Amino acid sequence: MTVELHPHALDLARIVRPGDRVFWGQGSSEPLTLSEALVRQRHDIGEIGVFLGVSFSDTLAPEHADKLSFVSYGAMGTNQRLARAGVLDVLPCHYSRIPDLLARGALRCDVAMIQLSAPDDAGRYSLGVANDYMLDAARVARVVIAEVNDRAPWTHGAALLGETRIDYLVRTSRELPRPTPHEIGETERAIGAHAAPYVPLGAVLETGIGAIPDAILASLRGHRDLGVHTGILGDGVVELIEAGVVNNRLKPIDRGVTVSGLLSGSEGLYRYADRNPAIRLSPARYTHSAAVMARFDCLVAINSALEVDLSGQVNAEASESAYLGAVGGQGDFVRAALASARGRSIIALPSSARGETISRIVSRLSGGVATTPRSDADLVVTEWGVAELRGCTIGERAERMIAIAHPAFREQLERDSYELTGRRVASRAPRVGD
Repeated sequence: MTVELHPHALDLARIVRPGDRVFWGQGSSEPLTLSEALVRQRHDIGEIGVFLGVSFSDTLAPEHADKLSFVSYGAMGTNQRLARAGVLDVLPCHYSRIPDLLARGALRCDVAMIQLSAPDDAGRYSLGVANDYMLDAARVARVVIAEVNDRAPWTHGAALLGETRIDYLVRTSRELPRPTPHEIGETERAIGAHAAPYVPLGAVLETGIGAIPDAILASLRGHRDLGVHTGILGDGVVELIEAGVVNNRLKPIDRGVTVSGLLSGSEGLYRYADRNPAIRLSPARYTHSAAVMARFDCLVAINSALEVDLSGQVNAEASESAYLGAVGGQGDFVRAALASARGRSIIALPSSARGETISRIVSRLSGGVATTPRSDADLVVTEWGVAELRGCTIGERAERMIAIAHPAFREQLERDSYELTGRRVASRAPRVGD
């Protein structure tokens, strides 16, 4: 039996036990009333653990580590301040493996806090903006608490089925957390223009959110009959749907439907997805499944990186001083794209950072962290061009990577390349594609 609680009379100390590990919804699906109450009442509850996904809210701060310990599969969004303060422990795993870790008991969940939309006409609640691993967490949890937020969209594919247990329910009306908007500048537009020719007509896209993914999507306005199968969906895809570029007409499965695990963007995105059968949210077991993606003969995976080395190794996780990203779904989608008959894997990033004082094309990765190995390298795109690495030797890759590095760092990279490979690179190597 489900017990309904009043949002202003939440006493989580009667539900959550000392030593528990609590999962709550990530990104825009964070149940704010529940998560904020847990933080306020942490001294009454005692020491507990919190598992985090992507975070957009200001719910957590480093000082909350006095009673809460934080674990996440990455330091995305506002989790970065926890990582920089040294209070976030990272679980380095592929995003697709989280449901299995929960089912096997390798990853413990005692209390699951989920956000739901208001029910539809048939009385079915929906998971709203995220159908990820939270139902997997709820299946193994001792207690499941739901926050029914009437401002969350009702989404297809995310409707709760009869076997989903809800122990406690709280009704609220809260604005959903959103990612910080990113401005598309000259660098991002150049990256988009270089990447667009590598997306064939009729391709199925996987992409993320942010300035670079949005710039690449904006560069696809001249394409037709594109499909989308991705882990997270932002406003850039909706703009292509409304422009007639994305119609999912040629997908062998989920024809006519844009498939994602999460929604992350503006209020307009959430309203567009509300009760829209052309948008389907599916769990990580489906969106990141190698068997599912094997059905696509032209999957183009578009991912980002903190840095890429001269051999094509990708670091999307850490700098020298802090953990800043995640393994996430990059490995899942890169491998699937490479296995696709006409697929491509695109790693897109600016060539420099911090006012052009740091190169993001490097001779060695920071901290030795390789999110995607060089054996899975395909296309690396910066504002200076595209390095096609598939089928290239290490020496050939170094030459191509230096060609798309910022000019201020090419001479040093040439020297580093000689020390690493014994191969000299021409000081004025032409940009790939010239």
